[in-house]
Amino acid sequence: MGTTYHITLRQPGDEWTDAALKEALDLRLQAFNQLASTYIPDSELNRLNSAPVGAGHAVMPMLFDILLLATEVSWLSNGAFDVTVGPLVDLWGFGPVKHDGKPNDEAVNKALAQVGFDQIELDLLDKKVLKHRELHIDLSAIAKGYGVDVVALWLESLGTSDYLVEIGGEMRVAGLSPRGDQWRIGVENPDVENSDTIPIRLGNIGVATSGDYRNYFEEEGVRYSHTIDPNTGRPITHNLASVTVLDPSCAFADAMATAFSVMGGDKALKLAEQLQIPIYLIEKSEAGFVRRYSSTFAPYLEQEK
Repeated sequence: MGTTYHITLRQPGDEWTDAALKEALDLRLQAFNQLASTYIPDSELNRLNSAPVGAGHAVMPMLFDILLLATEVSWLSNGAFDVTVGPLVDLWGFGPVKHDGKPNDEAVNKALAQVGFDQIELDLLDKKVLKHRELHIDLSAIAKGYGVDVVALWLESLGTSDYLVEIGGEMRVAGLSPRGDQWRIGVENPDVENSDTIPIRLGNIGVATSGDYRNYFEEEGVRYSHTIDPNTGRPITHNLASVTVLDPSCAFADAMATAFSVMGGDKALKLAEQLQIPIYLIEKSEAGFVRRYSSTFAPYLEQEK
């Protein structure tokens, strides 16, 4: 996945050494990479991307499950989350080939015509995927979270009830920390003049954060975020700098964090309240950074009760 992972276990079991546990874990992550990576030429996902249009393509159950969850988030967010957004990401220079520069409207509209989660049809009975036009499906906004869930469920199958699993910043915790109390994590503060993290206490839950304050380019005094709105084909222009989402499924939290980042603070908070999703927002203002959160996030912020 082009990133790191970190796992903490409170009581991994006497039968496991650190080396044996890491070896078994790496094998599972490698298998997951073979399923969902866009960088491995013969991955399950890339075979789907190269499959012919208009014909059902059988995929492994796990990949089908990821696509099903991705479609759910796309509908919930009115298209703010879209796994087919790759052509636009590449056009704006945030894909594998890096470049700076704003594309013209014609190029944006051409790439936008190649995007559309609703052009993917899922056959629930036979676990087949049908593409209604040529698409490039990229799971980078959900795969890390799903990988966290895969590892967490595997650890639970071994009898481990107290753990923290983190892949590339997305994480899931359960039980108690090595201190014997609730897990505590810090949400990164995008304010360079205030590096303090925002501490939160967690139960059995997944955590994902999405932000636009690190990956961007500037041209003629305009700042272009790496977060692309699939509905407009252009980088977001609102003032939402970071959003943290909590959910028992880290994959769902991962995807919703991206969706909320595209939607902006007001729309994100409204949807989060409707769906009872705990979210924490950090927004840019003329006076600095301001913080808002949904009512369901409040219990995790003990110091702000």
